[in-house]
Amino acid sequence: MLILVGFLFVFSSFRNSTRKVSEPVVKFLGEENLFVTHETVSKLLIVNQESVTNKPKEIIDLNVLENALNSNPMIKEAQVYINVDGQLTAEINQKKPIARVVTNASYYIDDDATYMPLSTNYSARVPLVTGVVEKNNLHNVAVVARKVQSDEFLKNNVVEIHQNENKSIDLKFRKDDFTIQLGSLKQLDKKINNLKAFYQKAMRDSTLSKYSVVNLRFDKQVICTKK
Repeated sequence: MLILVGFLFVFSSFRNSTRKVSEPVVKFLGEENLFVTHETVSKLLIVNQESVTNKPKEIIDLNVLENALNSNPMIKEAQVYINVDGQLTAEINQKKPIARVVTNASYYIDDDATYMPLSTNYSARVPLVTGVVEKNNLHNVAVVARKVQSDEFLKNNVVEIHQNENKSIDLKFRKDDFTIQLGSLKQLDKKINNLKAFYQKAMRDSTLSKYSVVNLRFDKQVICTKK
């Protein structure tokens, strides 16, 4: 009985090690809009400059494939695995853009406050970022962009986030011709609440078109400059 079990184990291990890998399956998790294509992912699934398809399972290094996928600046995280039948699957979690820089360079900022290149496959509808922006220092702009994404009022209105040389932030609304001066990010939630209260009152009074600047830099008041 022991000899038979041992034989079956060796035979099964041999068949499994020599089993060929079938055409890779690519699964995108979460976001439906594809910034990186299936074709791009397939091209990254390469072993010794050749496709993994029809290669023996035993020569496939999954860590190498995952590192190749994770090196793509569109991909946040990738996992690669092979089942017992030789089916190789790559699960892709894309980066999520929350703003688009349009200075002398053009690129996205993702929700981790890191650089993400533009995609030829899909363009995200996110606020534009202007002013003084450094690719290796996107924290301030990302904080404001996340706030815009998570707040329905801001998401419906903000079209531009402007960072000044001193890192202070200004906003532009879609339909209103005034500049909103946020200043620093200190007490950001309170400043946004002040903005909402001002906006609701100004709408009731039909005075939104009379202002050129809405200053929120002082947490206890909103200072407006008329045109």
